[in-house]
Amino acid sequence: MKPSKLIFYLTHPRDMLVRILKRTAPLFKDDEAFLKLMYLIRFGRKLNLENPVSFNEKLNWMKLHYHNPLLSRLADKYAVKAFVSERIGAEYVVPCLGVWDKAEAIDFDALPERFVLKCTHDSGGVFLCRDKASFDRAEAVRQIGRKLRQNYFSPLREWVYKDIPSRVLADKFMDDGHEGVLLDYKFWCFGGVPCYMYITVKNDDVFENFYDMDFNPVAIDHGFRRMEPEFEKPRSFALMKELAARLSAGLPFVRVDFFEIGGKPYFGEFTFYDWGGMQPFADFRQDIELGQLIKIMESGEHKKD
Repeated sequence: MKPSKLIFYLTHPRDMLVRILKRTAPLFKDDEAFLKLMYLIRFGRKLNLENPVSFNEKLNWMKLHYHNPLLSRLADKYAVKAFVSERIGAEYVVPCLGVWDKAEAIDFDALPERFVLKCTHDSGGVFLCRDKASFDRAEAVRQIGRKLRQNYFSPLREWVYKDIPSRVLADKFMDDGHEGVLLDYKFWCFGGVPCYMYITVKNDDVFENFYDMDFNPVAIDHGFRRMEPEFEKPRSFALMKELAARLSAGLPFVRVDFFEIGGKPYFGEFTFYDWGGMQPFADFRQDIELGQLIKIMESGEHKKD
């Protein structure tokens, strides 16, 4: 562990406990008991699964009880492409250049000068190649191989990842002109209705700028700093809203991600448990208010065990 990270954990004991719990997650056989312990450490309060009220409580309830088989297909980075093509059109899907069961099978010679490698069964397993000549293939194969062996379900019991086959795919490299990084437009959709969207950047720095559906800044504080100045409204914002609504129809909650290239939106991914349902808001009252938008207990249709 790097000295800077060690110092961070020593001064943030709760984060150290979370790290330890994630590392030992496979030892816990009772998913509900595990989530209650993780939630208690992360939030400093008990997780109410009998009558979930807050945003994060309901996300954790969904992990245990909302087992719609469609969700695993939508969380699979490869399988989701066909769904998105069927639902809104192939023109909004990033072209796939290849898919392999093992990292060692990646056909680098057949790939273009720039490409993106990502794992199909997790979140965050992304490797960018901006220059094929200098790209460290051996290191990429090593890291991807390690990712493919990881069980992404276990650390936070995110049910949608439990049975996704671990593969690696290559996508076309997309560049929106923001100094080599992509702006991510992430729509929170409740029952098929986009209500809020936040913007972040695909790099190591984490921030979230929330906006309403008229692109007015909203003071949702999910525990991350807000970037200043505010972002400009994307040219395809209205179309993104429409596509997010179509893609999220029939789902109690999902985050639908897009990025924009030349004024055109492209689908990024679905996320069913934003930050694993384990990211506190700065004010718990905001957690409660947002939780009211997720309708999971009013009818049996949302409980699909």
